[in-house]
Amino acid sequence: MRLIGRFFLVAWVLSAGFWRYVFRRVFAGRMSAYEKESLRGEVLADTLERLGATYVKFGQILSTRPDLVGPGVTDALARLQDQVPPVPFTEIERVLDAELDDAARARLKTIEPVPVAAASVAQVHRATLDTGERVAVKVQRASAQAQVERDLVLMMLFAKALNVIPSVRLLSLPGAVERFGEAMHGQLDFRREAANNRRFAENFADVDGVDVPGLHEELCSERVLTMEFVEGVRATEPEKVGGDRKALARRGLKAILQMVFEDGFVHADLHPGNIFLTKDDRVVLIDLGLIAEIDDELMGPWIQTFIALSQQDGKMAARLFYTYAPTVKTKDYAAFERDVLAHFQSFHGKPLQELEASQILAGMMNILRRHRVQMDPVFTVVNLAMVVAEGLGKQLDPDLDLITFATPYLMDAIANAPPPRPPKREVPPEAAA
Repeated sequence: MRLIGRFFLVAWVLSAGFWRYVFRRVFAGRMSAYEKESLRGEVLADTLERLGATYVKFGQILSTRPDLVGPGVTDALARLQDQVPPVPFTEIERVLDAELDDAARARLKTIEPVPVAAASVAQVHRATLDTGERVAVKVQRASAQAQVERDLVLMMLFAKALNVIPSVRLLSLPGAVERFGEAMHGQLDFRREAANNRRFAENFADVDGVDVPGLHEELCSERVLTMEFVEGVRATEPEKVGGDRKALARRGLKAILQMVFEDGFVHADLHPGNIFLTKDDRVVLIDLGLIAEIDDELMGPWIQTFIALSQQDGKMAARLFYTYAPTVKTKDYAAFERDVLAHFQSFHGKPLQELEASQILAGMMNILRRHRVQMDPVFTVVNLAMVVAEGLGKQLDPDLDLITFATPYLMDAIANAPPPRPPKREVPPEAAA
């Protein structure tokens, strides 16, 4: 009965959003293409917010796929905040009592009832241990499992219904919902996040000034995660950062480049809100539940793609995106290549330090979407990480150049890269000639 009720709620919200969209479209005749796209994104963001926390999370992930939806849509979805009203503290206490044994529970001397953050699956409370140390306790909502399962069923129903529309089929919505479901199930088991935390800590052990929150292992379980409380400023507010801003910029950029080119183990929910900058000039990555791994066979194509982008080699970039794409709908490779070459021509002659990776990547995403050339999801996560790295670096140190800074990492990656996986397809013979 709850599922049926939820179904009608979803149907009502979607229909309300649809008619509001149709009404506003009547007055959209003089809008630019970007403004029309933004209008669609605003209606989608508003609909997802009304549907609840699981849908908000889906919108956040969709906002990182500019190769599937346009920049107007992704910009609108980027405003979605994974903030929901907190559950009563009594519910949090029940989860703590169920997850921790008596000895571990007794170590938490005080817990502030008002959370410092409340999200779709869990909320975080500041607490004090019996040693006097302040910690952050992430506690899963008691209803999270049931809510996620219910919402995923409805998402799959709507994804399959929308998938019959030819123009929507390229988005592969059922597959996207399935992958999203796997990610959400992973987030329901905090032991996975703890394992990610340990691996990041090991990877950054020899990197000065780059950290993840330290875990209190005896106070961690499937639904509880207790870690160091990080005092600092989120990278969403770089103007509040004190200390050595240039050092912080280089450390943040170094951390992301190492994830991408050396470790192949990338924070998959990397945005400025998940990066803390501390007074002692540390860069601390938080919220490590989602990760993307670049396997050995995919590392080669990714390195080649980054070389093509950084060297403004449009012909090579077009070939790599086309041959390694999971799906391709375009029947005119020559037109696709011409658009890529024209995009790179717009940057021709500019000094290296004036180039911005975010502009190059954004233009490529538009071309891929227009020609229906899909990008591997791992590449999308990596590209987002590079854009975040450049944005954070330039806000803290305007003179920092991503491409120049990344060159040593790229050279090492080229030297150590394993043989790439075979491409999924070849370019048409006339284009190859």
